[in-house]
Amino acid sequence: MVKTLKKLKTLFMISVTLVLTLALIESITAQTSDEVQTFFSKDYPGISIKFNATRETIPGENITINMWINCTATGVKVNYLTFYICGFRYGQEKITLNFTSVIENVPLDFNYTSQFNYTVPVPNDVWDATYAELHLEYAIIDSPFTYNPAFSITIIRNVYMKELEDKLKSLNYTYWQLNQTFWESFQMNLTAENLALLNKTYWELQGGQSELGNTRIMVGVLAVTTVFFVATTLYVVMRKPKQYW
Repeated sequence: MVKTLKKLKTLFMISVTLVLTLALIESITAQTSDEVQTFFSKDYPGISIKFNATRETIPGENITINMWINCTATGVKVNYLTFYICGFRYGQEKITLNFTSVIENVPLDFNYTSQFNYTVPVPNDVWDATYAELHLEYAIIDSPFTYNPAFSITIIRNVYMKELEDKLKSLNYTYWQLNQTFWESFQMNLTAENLALLNKTYWELQGGQSELGNTRIMVGVLAVTTVFFVATTLYVVMRKPKQYW
């Protein structure tokens, strides 16, 4: 009985250690990537466009965008060149992160080249893929052109999911250790049913131990009383006057 109580107490101590381990797991310190990648490069009639952006970032950080515009013909006039950056709130709801007008009603000289740099903040509740949509309308002399390419760009790492995965991994390992100890102690797997059974047994043994203590006290009192009674009886018998017939 005492040995079983010690095993149950050991199990409860391990369970408390498991809870403390989960509480003390440190949050993942995510590192951003400064690497810039080319996500779009296209030669249109009279105009070439190249679009670079941060390859990967995390919520709460920024997306760095670099655009290059090169005029490869004469008589080019840009009516507008804009871009949208779209992301997904909680990885599901599509939202606009940025809208920028790059050029509007501007004639371009032949071999004109320019670089445009932008910084787009990433909200804390946005992760996974992001997309860019370019909207370009221009003319070469009297010939109009319109293009609206869309393409994926920066990946926003879901650091919250990564943190949960790491915690789950730690929890699984701790559970495996606890299950090993459970099996060695009770020759059964760690399940809710077995825990409930052992918890019930534990309290029954605790109650039984209290009852056993009370029984021992009663037995002691009874033994003292019996000895006193026997001693008194013997004394009375020994002191009783002898009768002569």
